[in-house]
Amino acid sequence: MSYKIILDSCGELTTEMKNSGKFENIPLTLMVDGIEIIDDATFQQAEFLKAVAASPNCPKSACPSPEKYQQACEGEEEHVYIVTLSANLSGSYNSAVLGRDLYIEEKGGKNIHVFNSKSASVGQTLIALKIQECEEKGMAFREVVETTEEYIRGMRTYFVLENLETLRKNGRLSRVKALVAGALKIKPVMGEDGEGNIVQLDQARGINKALMKMLDYVEKNVKNPEEKILGITNCNCVERAEMVKEELQKRLKVKDIIILNAAGVSSMYANDGGIIIAI
Repeated sequence: MSYKIILDSCGELTTEMKNSGKFENIPLTLMVDGIEIIDDATFQQAEFLKAVAASPNCPKSACPSPEKYQQACEGEEEHVYIVTLSANLSGSYNSAVLGRDLYIEEKGGKNIHVFNSKSASVGQTLIALKIQECEEKGMAFREVVETTEEYIRGMRTYFVLENLETLRKNGRLSRVKALVAGALKIKPVMGEDGEGNIVQLDQARGINKALMKMLDYVEKNVKNPEEKILGITNCNCVERAEMVKEELQKRLKVKDIIILNAAGVSSMYANDGGIIIAI
């Protein structure tokens, strides 16, 4: 069966995914001080990070419209899969569900499933790769959905932030705590709770110690690592991502490790210097 995998733009694509013709990104819109930035191939990370740093306000994002998802379902593909960032972080999932329903109501005749990643960024990438793996094995549509949903339940996402300003601006961290954390160089180790909500797992003094603590969580919680791909997304810190990859290779034997550069939405969450891991 022919198939298509659609991700909102929080999910980065590898070069191979872009060139395969099987994947498509639907862009979110980012907003900094009233200026709209489309999270597509025109996104300029350096300019965006500079604008975020200069603004006293928290950057915001707007999810794609249902009509965008409806249009993405067009085409000859008989199986369509949509992977959105966590429904607890964005309206993208609900918009995608409505877009699917609009397409089916008007045209029908196609299998379409929307996955709530309960993750973001490279977590969505790994889910999309799992869907591709299942399709290439010749699984039936329902089997692909069930296998991928099980994969999502077992996946975990972690991240460490170099810059805490976005957390302060969006109210997750008070100004006083942000100042204290900055003065003491305390960096939070963040993750998700299994339902797609962001939670703080730990903290450490200094970015390198925080990264090592994050890797402790990865090593402790991963199951059957030899069967899995591990993904790393970096926000303007590829050398740091390479260091994390080298350390992970010492600790875990995984199928593969991929490193991606943060797209717009991921850059907004991770901020300058942030590292995101999913497995």
